[in-house]
Amino acid sequence: MGRRIKKLKKQRLHSEGNDTLIYSMLVLIAIGVILWRSFDTKIPFWCFVAIFGTVYGIVLNFFRCPIRFLDIDTDEYDINKVVVAPADGKVVVVEEVDEDEYFHDRRLMVSIFMSLFNVHANWFPVCGKVVSVHHQDGNFHKAWLPKASEENEHADVMIETANGVRILCRQIAGAVARRIVTYAKEGEDCEIDDHLGFIKFGSRVDVYLPLGTDVLVKMGQSTTGDQTIIAKLK
Repeated sequence: MGRRIKKLKKQRLHSEGNDTLIYSMLVLIAIGVILWRSFDTKIPFWCFVAIFGTVYGIVLNFFRCPIRFLDIDTDEYDINKVVVAPADGKVVVVEEVDEDEYFHDRRLMVSIFMSLFNVHANWFPVCGKVVSVHHQDGNFHKAWLPKASEENEHADVMIETANGVRILCRQIAGAVARRIVTYAKEGEDCEIDDHLGFIKFGSRVDVYLPLGTDVLVKMGQSTTGDQTIIAKLK
């Protein structure tokens, strides 16, 4: 049986977090020192170190950037028809919707919500060519609300597969997220395993698929970006 070659997985910190990590460390150290010197306390200094170290660890967790490679049985899956999860998180929507901005027809939408504790890097859901990239300013509703998909700040990446199927991947800012980064460039080839972008501090990613697509995930299911196969294109 054929298999797509599995490569070494790596873990690193995302460059998008460099400034945040440096400044947050300096702020936490300053706050800790001020509190320690300003109050008459018998709390050991290591307690302050543990508390502020934990807070910094949570911030550090936001900017994990795994290097992943999809390992699939090529006898069972056609790589040009596979749709993978673009993000770590939980499936919050699997339904037919009217998509009137690009397709002007009915589409299957699969939405993945990223909590503050998930990896915030995003991956391309399919292999193909980037047709268009568009950023839209908007509101910052809670990301799991239905209206967030259209009203919140978002970035749309349209991808056309080798079979001529167009897939829309939408990065959506949430109540906490304040910056969407998109690496996709119009006209460039893209592959599963490549990073599509990054959303700071949690949000949501929607994938719009043609009707008739075989969806392989269900509501509430956890996903791993670039690892969980969420659908198979017809």
